[in-house]
Amino acid sequence: MAFFLAVDLGGTKTDYVLADETRELARVKGGTIKRMRTDEATADENFAKALSELEAASGVSMRHVTRSCVGAAGITVALVTEWIRRVFAEHVGGSLILVGDVEIALDAAFFGGPGVLVMAGTGSNVAGRSASGKLTTAGGWGPALADQGSGARIGHQALRDMVLARDEGRETALYPAVMKLWNLSTFDELVGYANQIPSPDFTKLAPVVVACAEAGDEVAKGVLRREAEELAHLARVVIDRLRREDSQPDWVPELAFTGSILEHVAPIREGIVEALRRDLPALKVVPGVVDPTLGALWRARHG
Repeated sequence: MAFFLAVDLGGTKTDYVLADETRELARVKGGTIKRMRTDEATADENFAKALSELEAASGVSMRHVTRSCVGAAGITVALVTEWIRRVFAEHVGGSLILVGDVEIALDAAFFGGPGVLVMAGTGSNVAGRSASGKLTTAGGWGPALADQGSGARIGHQALRDMVLARDEGRETALYPAVMKLWNLSTFDELVGYANQIPSPDFTKLAPVVVACAEAGDEVAKGVLRREAEELAHLARVVIDRLRREDSQPDWVPELAFTGSILEHVAPIREGIVEALRRDLPALKVVPGVVDPTLGALWRARHG
């Protein structure tokens, strides 16, 4: 019997799935093993712990794995790839496929076929693959340059809109909600706290923004609407680029989503679709959000 190991290597966590030809045998979530984010000893420890948990849950030795697929950002960085190749050679049997995290996310949605995927969580990115197999991306340049629709961007933009509303004399539920979350008493304290270096974790404000929007706050709703529009714009950039590269000016892709923001914040997901369908009424959408680890599993199974 053949066994396949799929790994989605993130900056804060790593997801593992062990499967045979037809079914999942074990699924484990572990600490990051990305060498750009952690030291070698910690990465080694996190990897060994995850493999041990997979073996305990499945009864399958990692030495019996036929093929593994690891999806990770930064696969052009030697520090990342050299460590991955070393530990897999030492601890996991079979061959190894190492690809970008964008590719496994696309495979989770489209199984090697064409389509456009919008990703938004702590950061964001839009990726597309044409019918001829060409890949292209837009966004994904980090919080200082991009990350439209990400948790950090939602939090930061909400603060800016909240303060503008205050200057204009408009009420917003964001202000008391943010003050409560950050345990602040005065506006001057807010200004000092928000502008400190290093900056606060704006990602933690995203749930506050969503809650205020769901309660009807217009400022919060405006933040989510604008971030959805910006992600839709990136998706349209990717679609137009793929159309030009394949000389298919009328191509309408299928659209999919992944990431914690797109999983939990329906107004952004729905806003993206609404914005794109203004020009692309025939756009089809994959329901829900896709699990990139299943794209890595598809690759591991199919080589």
